[in-house]
Amino acid sequence: SRQNMKISKNPVLLCLLFILLILGRSTAQSAYTEKYRPQYHFTPLHGWMNDPNGLVYYAGEYHLFYQYYPGSTVWGPMHWGHAVSKDLVHWEHLPIALYPDSIGYIFSGSAVVDRHNSTGFGTVKNPPLVAMFTYHNMDLEKHGRLDCENQGIAFSLDKGRTWTKFAGNPVLHNPGVKDFRDPKVIWNEAVHQWNLILSAHDRIKIYSSTNLKVWKFESEFGSDAGSHGGVWECPDLFEMKVKGGSESKWVLVVNMNPGGPNGGSGTQYFTGKFDGHQFLPDSRETKWLDWGRDNYAGVTWSDVPKKDGRRLFIGWMSNWNYAQVVPTDPWRSAMTIPRELTLTKSAGNYAMQSLPVVETEKLLDLSSKILLKQENILGEKQLDNKDIDLNQCRITLLLETSKSQSDSLGMILANPSGESITIGYSYKTRLFTVDRTHSGKMDFSNRFSGIDKAPCTVGKQIKIEVLVDAASAEIFVDDGRLVMTELFFPAGKFNSLKIANYGGKLNLLSGDLMGIKRIW
Repeated sequence: SRQNMKISKNPVLLCLLFILLILGRSTAQSAYTEKYRPQYHFTPLHGWMNDPNGLVYYAGEYHLFYQYYPGSTVWGPMHWGHAVSKDLVHWEHLPIALYPDSIGYIFSGSAVVDRHNSTGFGTVKNPPLVAMFTYHNMDLEKHGRLDCENQGIAFSLDKGRTWTKFAGNPVLHNPGVKDFRDPKVIWNEAVHQWNLILSAHDRIKIYSSTNLKVWKFESEFGSDAGSHGGVWECPDLFEMKVKGGSESKWVLVVNMNPGGPNGGSGTQYFTGKFDGHQFLPDSRETKWLDWGRDNYAGVTWSDVPKKDGRRLFIGWMSNWNYAQVVPTDPWRSAMTIPRELTLTKSAGNYAMQSLPVVETEKLLDLSSKILLKQENILGEKQLDNKDIDLNQCRITLLLETSKSQSDSLGMILANPSGESITIGYSYKTRLFTVDRTHSGKMDFSNRFSGIDKAPCTVGKQIKIEVLVDAASAEIFVDDGRLVMTELFFPAGKFNSLKIANYGGKLNLLSGDLMGIKRIW
């Protein structure tokens, strides 16, 4: 072009372009190498991130939107950040999808494929992606108004690359309820209508619509069910088949802050029946999806193809007790590994299990694999990790418990400075624990240190799988029957792994240790 010809003849411009090119390469090379930066979990390049939003699958891509403030590493005016993946493992950052406007900040919400073009925003051949989100008006909040949160929609006709907000926003006005937010939209094939659930302070409200623009109130749920230690947020509702049979159940996921099982943020769930009008639970007791302190605001992808059939989940890997002060820069927060949820039934009780999606296995460095052979362990056993980076690895153990004479068992990750994370189980208390009281840097919050506990009754064997990534561990016990997600910030990297057994002998049946490749 003529413009390029002018630049090529201008040595000053050429020099500037060369400097910019070098700076760009330097930035790209240094990105994702900072201390505590996860190497195979999703994080923003910079800025603040919290809840996953708008999870939807369309045209071969998994969309991940998220609460985002690019101007700082602490919470601020909320946008929807955006990334896409073809395999749930490798992510491509895209431009910000939704910006705050005169109506308010863009809080959490969901997205769907409007396949029947019920909104009229697109066509049946080119159906629109429709996002529904909460508008939060800070001026109204400052004046003590209860109606500071209302629901809006936006649509995309180019596979989510650009978004247009509906001129008629808000489409669902606040009825005078505090904390009226986080809409999750689903297409209910059984009744051929859209259903919407959203949080309303200490309960869930349910609505229906034929076009995503006009909503009818149906019912509410939760005032007398589950845990109420904090505000109910980020709900999700979906139907699942019970594993091993033909029975189906509806599952209602409700995030809550504070009041989690080990303090701060937590995620509970209910199973039951849903007819498009009301949710009827099997039990009103509290069940936790994750017993750790660092999995919050988790929801599932919509429009996953039926031939796939999985219920795919991801959460925000942090806790509001300390999320804004953890020692990371120039970003704050990561997402959990995407997980597959399954529903099981035992003795008439329904329970959720979750495991890393199978796609995660493509990141395993098979060449680094160390097999652990059967042996009896007395006291502490140092494992040889050779060239495996324990800060970026998968650890699996299969332990025999039926003949164990021990009081407790544990897995200890440590460094030469004496910092450590201990993952353990007590036969006496029947508690699975994660001890991060010696995990390293903790002075940023007096609510970070502690021993997190989860009730767990083991059978003849116990299987433990741990995914470690820089400053986090995701722990899956007995194929995800129990899950704990935990953060930690050691001053130095972990380089020692021990299996510990106290009060007797422990039979290690098998296991392996393997490195995990980075995704960036």
